Formats: sequence, structure tokens, C-alpha cells
Amino acid sequence: MKILLIQKKKLKKFNKDKLREECGIFGISNHKDASKLVALGLHALQHRGQEGCGIVSFDGKNYHSEKRQGLVGDHFTDPETLKKLSGDFAIGHNRYSTTGETSLRNIQPFFADLHMGGLSIAHNGNLTNALLLRENLVKDGAIFRTTSDTETIVQLIAKSKRGKFVDKLIDTLFQIQGGFSLVLMTNKKLVGVRDPFGIRPLVIGKLKNSYILASETCALDIVGASFIREVANGEIVIIENEELISVKPFPKQKPRPCVFEFIYFARPDSLINNKCAYEYRKNLGAQLALETDLDADLVVPVPDSGVPASLGYAEQAKKKFELGLIRNHYVGRTFIQPTQNIRSLGVKLKLNSTKTIVNNKNIILIDDSLVRGTTCHKIVKMLYENGAKEVHVRIACPEIKFPDFYGVDMPTKEELLAYKKNNLEMCDYIKAKSLKFLSLDGLYKALIGSKRNSNYPQFSDHYFTGDYPIEPSDNLKGLKIKQLSLLSSKSNS
Repeated sequence: MKILLIQKKKLKKFNKDKLREECGIFGISNHKDASKLVALGLHALQHRGQEGCGIVSFDGKNYHSEKRQGLVGDHFTDPETLKKLSGDFAIGHNRYSTTGETSLRNIQPFFADLHMGGLSIAHNGNLTNALLLRENLVKDGAIFRTTSDTETIVQLIAKSKRGKFVDKLIDTLFQIQGGFSLVLMTNKKLVGVRDPFGIRPLVIGKLKNSYILASETCALDIVGASFIREVANGEIVIIENEELISVKPFPKQKPRPCVFEFIYFARPDSLINNKCAYEYRKNLGAQLALETDLDADLVVPVPDSGVPASLGYAEQAKKKFELGLIRNHYVGRTFIQPTQNIRSLGVKLKLNSTKTIVNNKNIILIDDSLVRGTTCHKIVKMLYENGAKEVHVRIACPEIKFPDFYGVDMPTKEELLAYKKNNLEMCDYIKAKSLKFLSLDGLYKALIGSKRNSNYPQFSDHYFTGDYPIEPSDNLKGLKIKQLSLLSSKSNS
């Protein structure tokens, strides 16, 4: 029998039927075990990025950097690795690649020697004018080592003529556009930044005399830190000498956080607006039941992301909840495929049905979102093959019709199922008995208890509406991420 090794990129292609956050970031000040706590924080944020991880520490004199491709647990549980990261200040980063290819040189945090001293930076999000800025910087003589938009931020800080670091940073922030949160470390400061609309998340925690900046509160929980508050939209927080100072350089405006933090991205136990993400997702499921209830035997989630919405749906509709699908959490980065003609292996590596549960049942299958529809098609097929009488698909968010430009790795507009097909065509594609989505008004009612403000939406909901809070400048100019560097992406430097 011919044995084929299927590499990570093929599994990644399968996983791309889900939206993916770009990155998770974590920083801590004034703690003797700084790098160890950063490693723990990155463990908690692993769901936000799995392609690479890195930590940079500062011991008062020198910076220390360790970066690896792969998972945090594969690298930063080694005592010898952590021993190299000495110092009381440290920042860390988990990466998904949306801007810049997957390679070691693009793994953050980045470090640079500037006139003012050392600078390290970790970035979650995406700049919508990075290519325009990069083009101008290169013309002015800037030398880029990576293909990441994060390096553009470093170059702008270095180029600024302002005297103080905070002023250099503000100068830079007024030039960049997009959805972003940043954690920066200098010789004296730990700094956090959130974009003017608050699209990408960032929270503040405290552990005794140490301040912590992180993408989500679950990263605070794992190190035993107290949650203080979210960084406000457009806010800079500066931590120096055990004190936190807030600077708000942008004109005041209402926040528009990414709606998918509530629907999918944030870990269920993380707090958003002082409520666990899990609760929001149950509310979405309950609202979905109010809008689309039907007669069926079972409510079955697509695990794991569809579980909270399914519970909410089942409670509201007073229907039986069952785990009709079981997720395999131990799929490695490389696996063995015994034959080429097993077309459904990709999904079966991740999911399998509980045959005796679904057999001869009318099923309401619930998922958080529908992107390409390829995975949903395979799941529906699997349930029918295992004896389900009817499979009705219900999605706990509206139809995704538009791409993201703020740090979410997702297909092009043409690849989105809802962009190119109407409801009946989508239903036929996934081979379900019926298909319904949560309404846009229902989404807002479930999350905030009120209607969408059409003049100024409460969320960045462009996935459904095409209403982008920030103009995607690079995209409008027709610029593409192409051969930004002549150095091969396979190079290990």
C-alpha cells in the first residue's frame, strides 16, 4: 500500500473553511519570571495563531529573543529555552499569516536597534495601507528584512523626527490605517495600543506589581492575574516604574469592535464587555431558535465552536441537545493517508458522528458560521451516511458575503459561498434539507439587546454588510502582496 505524507499546508487548507484570527499577543512588566508567564499566556492564546510563536525579553541591559515555527507547547516548555529569555520584562506573540508568508523571519515579536535604544513589537491585526507605506519607505532608503506589515510600524517609528518615544509612536499611529492592537517594549517601558475603532482586542491585567497586556482575559486567568479593563479604542497605555499612564491622541469616536470576537474568535471563557464570550454565543443560538424553529428530534452542534449556540438553541426551542459529532483534538501537523481515493479523510480526521445517536433522526445541525461551505457539505453527507433522516442546517450569524482587511485570514470574496449563491443554491450545495441564517437584526439583538445603528454600527460587521469602518487603501489601489522580498520564503533567516 502506498503511503502518502500530507503536510501541514494541506490540513491548513481544510481548516480554511473557518475564519481565523491573525495573532495573539501578551506582555508583562516587572516580574522575575516574565518569560515563563509570557509562555503561559501564549498557551492560553494558542487558538489565535498556530503557525509560529516568539518571545522577546529585556534584562535591563540586553534583549533576548527566541522564535519558533509551530505551537507554544512544542518549544516554550523547555527550561533551557526559557533560561535564555532572562529579564523582568517580556512580550510574546502567536502568529497566523495574513500579511507576509509563513517563514521564520516573519515570526514576532520583532526587535530593532534604534537611536533611542532597543524596541520590540508584537502586533495583532492588519494595516490596510501597509503596501503604500512600504513602497514610500523603500524609495526613501528603508531596508526591510521581513514581508510583514508589522515591520512598517518599526520603520515609521525609526524614521520619526520626534524626540520622545511616545511622540514617535503617536506620529506613526497617525500614518497607519487598519485594525490593530500592539504591545511594544523599550528599555524603560511596556506599551499597549489599540486602533481608533477598537477592532482588534487588547486587555489590561495586573499580577501584584506587574501589569499585563494581552489579547484576551483567558491569558490573564492562566497566570493568576486580575482583569483591570479593556484598552479603549484609540488608547495608548504606557507602563513605566510600576505606573500606568493613558494617552488618547485620536479624536474621540465610538468603538466598533470586530463582531467575530463575539461569534467565534475569542475563547469562550474570555470576557468581552464584562461578559463571557460563551454567553454571547448562547444568546445567538437562542435568537436563532426564535427566528428559525422547526420540528426535529435533535439539536446537534458542529464541535467545538458550534456548541454554545446549539445549547442556546436547544434551551429556547425546548429540544434535545446531543453530541451527534465528536471532534478529534489530537490531529497532528503531519498524518498518514493510506489511499488517495479517500476524499472525505480531511473532515474525518477532525470529526466523526455518533452513529447510534443520529440514526433515524431529524437533525438541526448548528454552526457558528458558513464560509466556503466545503466542510459543512462533508458533515451533512457524513450524517446522512450514518442514518440521519433529515439534516437542517442553522447558522448562528448572518451570511458572510464580504472579505476582511483587518487581520482575519479568510477567503476572497469570490470564494465565499454566500457571495456567489442565494439561500436555495447554498442549501443545494451543502445537500441539507434546509438552510437558515441568523438575521442581522437578530445578531444585534442577541449581542447588545438593540437594533443595528445604520448611521454608526456598534460593531465592525463588514463580513455581512460590506460596511468597512476603515478604507482598505491597498486593496482600492489594486496593490497585491506579491514578491515583497527576493529572499525565498523557505529561507530560515
